[in-house]
Amino acid sequence: MATVTRPAQRRAPKTGRASSSVFKKSVMAVSGIILVLYLIAHMIGNLKAFAGAESFNEYSGWIRSIGEPAVPTQTVLWVIRLVLLAAVVAHMWAAFSLWKQARAARPVRYVTKKPVQQSYASRTLRWGGVIIALFIVWHILDLTLGTVNSAGADSTPYERLVASFSNPFVTAFYVVALVLLGFHLRHGIWSAAQTLGQSNKRRERLLNVSATVFAFVLIGGFLLAPAGVLLGIVD
Repeated sequence: MATVTRPAQRRAPKTGRASSSVFKKSVMAVSGIILVLYLIAHMIGNLKAFAGAESFNEYSGWIRSIGEPAVPTQTVLWVIRLVLLAAVVAHMWAAFSLWKQARAARPVRYVTKKPVQQSYASRTLRWGGVIIALFIVWHILDLTLGTVNSAGADSTPYERLVASFSNPFVTAFYVVALVLLGFHLRHGIWSAAQTLGQSNKRRERLLNVSATVFAFVLIGGFLLAPAGVLLGIVD
């Protein structure tokens, strides 16, 4: 009597979960692009500090008056803030939701971990994102509102910038957050390109180099302001 062994049937992929994952990755990619564009503009604006107090303060005032007299003061600025807030919330939601979905799909952890297959940035992306989020809150309270700045809330933007980066502890926190942001950006740009279908095996190496160079230049630009204060160039 012959015994027939049937091959193990493969489970059909859950289309709903797959499509949900693609949607969340797309949300993460698009929201990330919005935030990167803001970071570029913000970094360029920070470099105005090297032109002196008057130039930097004029730039800060111009941001608040964009759109005048067609719209009231700070209308455009608040629109930008709301778009950025929506992008941050969407980005964090997508990141947490994807992590939760991946964890649910693999309830039993592997006995042997293979950290070699993951970059440092991808392994630390989530907790790095939390630190960056905390830094954003501090950054707003420090340089935007001035409530935790030693120069006070009534000081000029230039005075708050100099006072903040004259504090070594604040500067150290700023540098650490920016380094983490650099890792986050490098991995995020690579992931976004894959999600939006702009990556393949031929382009992968070029994409890795481009993402690394972009993150290095952007973070380097942000670090110029605190370096200028510490060196006495910006005072």
